[in-house]
Amino acid sequence: MAQFVEVTITDGIAVLMLKRAQAANALSIQMLEEINEALEELTYNRSVRVVIVTGEGEKAFCAGADLKERKGMPEEQVRKTVALIGSTVTHFEKLAQPVIAAINGVAFGGGLELALACDLRIASSDAKLGLTEASLGIIPGAGGTQRLPRLIGIGKAKELIYTARRLTADEAKEYGIIEHVVTSDELLSFAQSLAQEMAKNAPLSLMQAKTAINHGMQTDIATGLQIESLAYSRLLYSEDRLEGLQAFQEKRQPVYTGK
Repeated sequence: MAQFVEVTITDGIAVLMLKRAQAANALSIQMLEEINEALEELTYNRSVRVVIVTGEGEKAFCAGADLKERKGMPEEQVRKTVALIGSTVTHFEKLAQPVIAAINGVAFGGGLELALACDLRIASSDAKLGLTEASLGIIPGAGGTQRLPRLIGIGKAKELIYTARRLTADEAKEYGIIEHVVTSDELLSFAQSLAQEMAKNAPLSLMQAKTAINHGMQTDIATGLQIESLAYSRLLYSEDRLEGLQAFQEKRQPVYTGK
C-alpha cells in the first residue's frame, strides 16, 4: 500500500494527492516510485476521464526534490534520482487523460516543473511558485527550461529562471503560468468543477485532443495539421461519435462510454 500517494476516484475523476506534508511534499525516491505506480494504473483505467494532482495540507503543493535525502547520496545516486524526477514529471505529461494541477501551496523547483507538465494549473491565492534552482547552484532539470518558455515565451522564462524569482499566485497568473487563482477553501472544489466540465465529454475525444495539441505544438503548423488529422481520424468509427450524433438529433445529453 502506498505511503506517500493517495488516489481517490469519483464519477470518472481521479484525485492524486501527494502525502508528505511534514516534508512539504518533497519528492523522495519512495514517493517518486509510488507516483509512477499510481500513474501507470490511471493510464489503463478506462473509467478515469480526468486527473487532478494536488498536495496534502495547505502549505505545500510540492517543494521539489528532497534535498535532505539527496545530501547523503553518492554522485551516481544523485544522477539517478534527478533522472527519476524528470521521467516522473514527463509521466504526468504523457498521461492519456487531461491532468489538472491544483496548487495548494508552495511549488518550487521540481514542484513547479511537475505542475508545468500538467494540462492546466489552478493555484490557491496564497500559493508561491518559482523555478528557484539557480539560487542552489543548479538549473531546472525536470523539464523547466523547456516547458516554461513554451508556455509563456522565451524572454519571460529566462527572466524567471535566471533570477530564481518566487512569484505569488497572482503574479504567476499574470505571467501565464497558471490559468486560475482561487481561495484555498475553493481550490479543490473549483478543480473538481472544471474536471466535471471536461469529464462529461467523450473520453476518447479528450485523449485525442491532448495528443494533437501536445505533439502539434512541438512542430511546424503543416505537420501539426497532419497530427490533428490523424487524431481526428481515430475517432471516426468510435461508438461515442455515433452516440454524440444520435444524442444531438434526439436533443438529449450523450452517454459516452469511451469506446
